[in-house]
Amino acid sequence: MNWFRRFMQGRYGPDSLSLVMLVAALIINAVANFTHLLVLSVIALALLALAFFRMLSRDYNRRYSENQKLLGLCYRVRNSFFRQKDKLAQSKDYRFFKCPSCKNNLRVPRGKGRVYVTCPRCGERFMKKT
Repeated sequence: MNWFRRFMQGRYGPDSLSLVMLVAALIINAVANFTHLLVLSVIALALLALAFFRMLSRDYNRRYSENQKLLGLCYRVRNSFFRQKDKLAQSKDYRFFKCPSCKNNLRVPRGKGRVYVTCPRCGERFMKKT
């Protein structure tokens, strides 16, 4: 086991992006086995090779920045999902509007009739029915 530790010393090792690549390669390979498409097998093999290349790479900074891009994308998707979920939960009590000038999302209580909405970001004032 010590030889493996010495071999991996200074190398990047596994991370989230490598794990995603490995799982994608396994799924694509399973689909390729059912459909008997050679193209999918080649894609799966390429993903597998790229994942191992990333794990064995000594360019730590580049692999780290690639992984951070994936984590940032996952954060934005997850955050967008939770924002939509929260907006749906509040839709009973509030109406949501976009400011016509800066596109900021504004929340106004329901049942107030016609109101003037003032955007806190840009100061634009517009009339909406709640």
